[in-house]
Amino acid sequence: MPIDATLPYDDANIFARILRGEIPSKKVYEDEFALAFHDINPQAPTHILVIPKGRYVSWDDFSAHAPDAEIAGFIRAVGHVAREQGLVAPGYRLLANVGAHGHQEVPHFHVHLFGGRPLGPMLTRP
Repeated sequence: MPIDATLPYDDANIFARILRGEIPSKKVYEDEFALAFHDINPQAPTHILVIPKGRYVSWDDFSAHAPDAEIAGFIRAVGHVAREQGLVAPGYRLLANVGAHGHQEVPHFHVHLFGGRPLGPMLTRP
């Protein structure tokens, strides 16, 4: 169910629990700013989630409240994962869902990294 991205951070969300080690994940990268792991329901041959370690609900929350070093560190982590997975040359897609209209399902900011095949158009046209 999509969430309201303006709600306060919920420490019981699944990504917060993964960060605390309460739920296992298939980790591909971790540094002081970010954790990256395989999605449990992949939508492409490569489908990795990259999450900041800070308590941010959405892209809007993260961009408005994270310190500059954390924003830069997170963006660098996303790029590192794409390079490490061999996705740069063939291409890949980044997706961040925000709020109910964006169909955000977990109230912890995260970026989906998709690759491994041609992905087609982003949205269907009316």
